[in-house]
Amino acid sequence: MRRFAAPEPPFWAATTVSPYSSRRSTPIAIDYLTMRATAGERLDVSVCERVELPSRIESPVFIEATGNVETVFRRGEEIANLAGDSVLLSDVVPTSLPAQATLALTTPDPSASKYRWGLVIPVMYPATTNLELLRNLVRSAKTDGASFVAAMSIELDATAKHALGTDDETYEMLFHADLEPIHTATERHIAALAAEHGLADFVIPPNWNQRSNWNAAIVLTLAASRMIAMDYEPELAGTLARSARVVAELDKSIERIAEAASLSIVEALDEVSVDILTEWVESGSAAFVRKIDELWRLRRDHGV
Repeated sequence: MRRFAAPEPPFWAATTVSPYSSRRSTPIAIDYLTMRATAGERLDVSVCERVELPSRIESPVFIEATGNVETVFRRGEEIANLAGDSVLLSDVVPTSLPAQATLALTTPDPSASKYRWGLVIPVMYPATTNLELLRNLVRSAKTDGASFVAAMSIELDATAKHALGTDDETYEMLFHADLEPIHTATERHIAALAAEHGLADFVIPPNWNQRSNWNAAIVLTLAASRMIAMDYEPELAGTLARSARVVAELDKSIERIAEAASLSIVEALDEVSVDILTEWVESGSAAFVRKIDELWRLRRDHGV
């Protein structure tokens, strides 16, 4: 279990929980808490004996319960039903979830339609960078009732690169090329596909409709992270990221501050953040954030 003072991409959690040890699948195992992939032939998975959450746990909670082990033990599902405001990341559809929880799946599944759910695509060259594969995944997610499709770049350690390097050209790319531009371009491509299918392009946290300080911090952080990835006004992006932390740690509700006076009275907030959040509190959206989102959504096959 780990706590965060401010939301961080891609899961925006105040608390993260994992009931299992990190390596749970072969030949590639992805640890979504560290965003890192490893490979191995044998696995010994540790499982928590019982679920005991603190009397007070900071929401929203992110529960990382991927792998076949969840099919057997259902510890992630159990934690989600105790935590309430949570995002459960899993490879299997749970038998029950509280109404306010969000289910994030690594593979589309029609049986998930009874929940608020979305698809998470781990971006790893070359396994999940094929354009036809991505198009089919997003199309299936839309058909199965997903509300979002979110992409996240996964770092490959040497063992994972060896497992994925099935031919000389791929091996050369994995070990000697800079994969970050390919991963970033693929994330942007997936975001564009999601928008074209009427889906959100990020993991929607529970209670996203509320004008809470945490959600306001997510709005700023999401814009800042995309600006940094695009190298678009990096200084302003850093300012927005700092403002996001300020908002997340405020004692008073920004919604009440905006209604009673102006967010400009919060001295630590910059002018751009004040404008973004004022518009967001009033309408649930902000023109600057929409601009960044539109810039971010860029298909890799654009112009082809």
